[in-house]
Amino acid sequence: MKHVRSVLLAALAAPVLLTACGSDDDSTAGAPAPNPASATTAPSSVPPPESSAPATAAAGGATTAPGTELKLGERAVVPFEYGNSKSGTIAITVTAIERGDNADLAAFGDRAKGLTPFYVRATIENVGGTDLSYSSVSLRGLGADGRSTGVIISGDTDKCESESAGKDFTTAGAKYQTCVLTAAREGGSVTAAEFDKGDAYSGSPLVWKS
Repeated sequence: MKHVRSVLLAALAAPVLLTACGSDDDSTAGAPAPNPASATTAPSSVPPPESSAPATAAAGGATTAPGTELKLGERAVVPFEYGNSKSGTIAITVTAIERGDNADLAAFGDRAKGLTPFYVRATIENVGGTDLSYSSVSLRGLGADGRSTGVIISGDTDKCESESAGKDFTTAGAKYQTCVLTAAREGGSVTAAEFDKGDAYSGSPLVWKS
């Protein structure tokens, strides 16, 4: 199931510093946007083989400890809540962070001038086997300094389409793939992605580094 396309929200005047208390930035939105011209992308790194990350015991199985740093391709198991009625356990694997071209953002108009898009690709797995149909997972790109890039952007491009779980995301082992659009100002980069949702990770996010 596709997320609806959306437009560039804003380019902040200064980067938002990530602290030990986490960040309140949200990189998802939902207003439609036209299809931009396509452009080539080049992966920033090749993901390593999937491997286990440090875990802590929790009801329903072992979950990845808050504050864990992972490499691209490593799998993290986390408790997950969506809305007021759905909860369970999922696994998140950030598989790649790819640099796009400014031309990819043509549909965003003049507001995208001087921005370089980056595409955070991930695989989401239903681990607990509960009904998580139509849910979605929020990830955020980070700059080389481990901070926000200072750009808030959301939506899709031809090279990066955000996905949510389908109606059959209700059994253990069910998976889907998604892509999160993020961006940096010209000369900057996105080299990491974080998950900071839920009580466990809001102050100690999981971070995947390229």
